[in-house]
Amino acid sequence: MTAVTQPVAPTAYDTHQVFNQAPPFVDVNLVTLDQPLLDNLAANGVDPVEDGLLSFGEAWGSAERLDLGRLANENPPKLKTHTARGERADQVEFHPAYHALMAASMEAGLHSSTWDALEGSNRGPRGHVARAARLMVISGVEAGHVCPLTMTHASLASLANAPERMRDWLPLVRSRTYDQRFLPFWEKRSVNIGMGMTEKQGGTDVRANTTTAAPLTGDDYEITGHKWFMSAPMCDAFLVLAQAPGGLTCFLVPRFRPDGSVNALRFQRLKEKLGNRSNASSEVEFTGAFGWRVGEEGRGVRTIIDMVQFTRLDCVSGSNGLMRMALALAVHHTRHRMVFGRKLAEQPAMALVLADLALELEAVTALTLRLARSFDGTLADEREAAFARVVTPAAKFMTCKAAPGFIYEALECLGGNGYVDEGPMARLYKEAPLNAIWEGSGNVMALDVLRAAGREPQAAAEVVAALAAETRGLPGAAEAAAEIGAAVSGSDAEGRARLATDRLATLAAAAALRKAAPPEIADAYARTRLASPRRIWGANDLGGLAPRLIDRALPPI
Repeated sequence: MTAVTQPVAPTAYDTHQVFNQAPPFVDVNLVTLDQPLLDNLAANGVDPVEDGLLSFGEAWGSAERLDLGRLANENPPKLKTHTARGERADQVEFHPAYHALMAASMEAGLHSSTWDALEGSNRGPRGHVARAARLMVISGVEAGHVCPLTMTHASLASLANAPERMRDWLPLVRSRTYDQRFLPFWEKRSVNIGMGMTEKQGGTDVRANTTTAAPLTGDDYEITGHKWFMSAPMCDAFLVLAQAPGGLTCFLVPRFRPDGSVNALRFQRLKEKLGNRSNASSEVEFTGAFGWRVGEEGRGVRTIIDMVQFTRLDCVSGSNGLMRMALALAVHHTRHRMVFGRKLAEQPAMALVLADLALELEAVTALTLRLARSFDGTLADEREAAFARVVTPAAKFMTCKAAPGFIYEALECLGGNGYVDEGPMARLYKEAPLNAIWEGSGNVMALDVLRAAGREPQAAAEVVAALAAETRGLPGAAEAAAEIGAAVSGSDAEGRARLATDRLATLAAAAALRKAAPPEIADAYARTRLASPRRIWGANDLGGLAPRLIDRALPPI
């Protein structure tokens, strides 16, 4: 006789069954799942297999690496101004997760790889395309630790103005072994270099800085003053602007003086920031601190601008990485979430939002890697050098400004799950505004485009003409090129600087897309961004491309 199973009354625990939730987006390859990235690597001469990018994407998409990003932000750094005995300490303590991320990124060369081939004064950095791709990946996982990597990488452009400093510091910058110890630089296996430019009364106007530098002997100076923002204060040295007798000058200020004693950098406090929580940003007093002059007196801005050009490229790459991770999370969630009997991603309104975001990311990725390639060609090709000078501020303007709104829309795809700090989306959203502020806000970028056009009118005109030729036949491209020329040359150029900058970046993105993406995607981007104003996400006519754009952004897994 067969036993009959009687229904069991539900217990209290049965009321808490978890279903209709997306599984964690972990243990994924963040490179192989990104078709636009793969296409643009190929278009810019990088083989992801030969360059190790596939294994890199696997490592950074692992559950362990992604969890390090969470831990580093849930446990922000702490300032220790004094020891228990009352002695000055001026040290910052970081969670082990932060150190683990730094070690992984430095092992991959994010802080130095483009300088590996530097041989003599006639060679410049190479490999910006592959490095930009790596930076995009790590930024989506954890953006805070990118700050010291970016500054260290860029600092060598300024240190080239001080050959003796370059000789001493370059080998340690090139090292792939992370060394977190608080020691004089010559006792360490590797170093990081930061910078401190901003003062509370000046901000962007660094010529208003009041920090002073008194000459000692040779290139040695004594620096006194205050910096309102100095990020990554546990770096081994900082590039600093101060007023010397000959005017505003750049200096390298180490944590330890040449005699081995701790230098007089007095950290006042760490900033409480909206995002970027894993990275320490400090206020600091220089109380007769030791520093070496870098470049000539009075040429501080000219010396530091070489570094700023590199950090601006990283701002573009970093914002791209934040947008990429946000879109991947949105697509992943909507493919698993059932609403009204259907998966969210299958519903037309949601599909158009995701596809519109994917189209924007296609363009941003194409622009980012095309810009990175121009950095590789700067020394050998004046046309590439002009492209880098003119397009870098425009690309930063467009990409970094797009990121907050883009990530918000992706966050909304997750509903309340996107808004809570337990998931990664809220962290991406809070991180997003920062790159638009770092290294010059939107108005500064627009005015820099205007200055580039004013200083080099022929070179700027040639850049725009080349973009017009590369986009010939795309909807609105010719009109955009004409609009750029009219805006930068008119009597009200400063008032139209943002218009010219936005159009320039969009035109450059369309040109890059045409070389890297399927033709119909380049056409859709031009039609919805050049020929007519961008509409709100999901309201642009994508001509039936939605399924293809979504699958390119994240293949079904």
